[in-house]
Amino acid sequence: MDILAIGEILIDLTQTGTDENGIPQFAANPGGAPANLAVAAAKLGAQTAFIGKVGADGFGSYLTSVLKQNGVDTSHVAVDPEDPTTIAVVSVDASGERSFSFYRKANADVKLTAGDIPDSALQRARFVHFGSVSLTADPSRSATLDAVRRARAMGKVITYDPNYRANLWPDAAAAVAQMKAPLKLVDILKVSDEELPLLTGTTDYETGTALLAEQGIRLIFVTLGPDGVFYRMGSRTGRVSGVPCSVGDTNGAGDTFFGAALSKLCKEDLDALTPEKLEAILAFANKAASLTTSRHGAIPAMPTLAEVEG
Repeated sequence: MDILAIGEILIDLTQTGTDENGIPQFAANPGGAPANLAVAAAKLGAQTAFIGKVGADGFGSYLTSVLKQNGVDTSHVAVDPEDPTTIAVVSVDASGERSFSFYRKANADVKLTAGDIPDSALQRARFVHFGSVSLTADPSRSATLDAVRRARAMGKVITYDPNYRANLWPDAAAAVAQMKAPLKLVDILKVSDEELPLLTGTTDYETGTALLAEQGIRLIFVTLGPDGVFYRMGSRTGRVSGVPCSVGDTNGAGDTFFGAALSKLCKEDLDALTPEKLEAILAFANKAASLTTSRHGAIPAMPTLAEVEG
């Protein structure tokens, strides 16, 4: 197994437009950042697995089937018999930018436990990935951090996306504290240009990523939307330009970018990785993210390897 992603899987009720009376129309798209990443990487040639928790309902069955259809191993997806599958309502403005409303305080993804993440699953993977949405509440917070510590002790490469959603946290201070907590466990980090100052106190890419590198993080990516990505690899930094597109919506673009990058990096010797090789991988990831952005939804919009390489 190349990549094991741990965390939330949910229904994105994504706005697709309005009817003739101006009433918003929504589609029930599969989503959740770690699940999105697992699918993106699988569609681009990596062997991936996902561990998360869904409800014993139609949405839960649907989400599990979507993962399977996209080549993701679901053998450790847990089913909560009491709590429903999580839902996020994703509204989209005229420029394609998103706003989120979450319905998850007593929902399945938050109920993930350490027992749902066996050592055998961690041992099979080379990379173990997680995001900060899993850290918003227990038991999923403790379960995720426990799994990351176990995986690191096994010598696995830890990848992390501190995906900030303000309305999932009681306040910004609590979010920053929890998002920072795992940084010393991480090998590869992706942040957006909006999340960088939350973790570092600066908007300067050079300074901010240098501060993060002091935590022991080997590769750091700062995504810049249509402007591509800034990267740090040790003392070496650089930028790789984005790929212009006509925006459908931006939902899942960051997950596609990181999934695409990890689909290549998981097959590399990270100790021997050159800046030239890394920049080629990031150009590949930027193109994958651009293709996703040009379409609607997250998982349904993700490209195949043939599309990215074409």
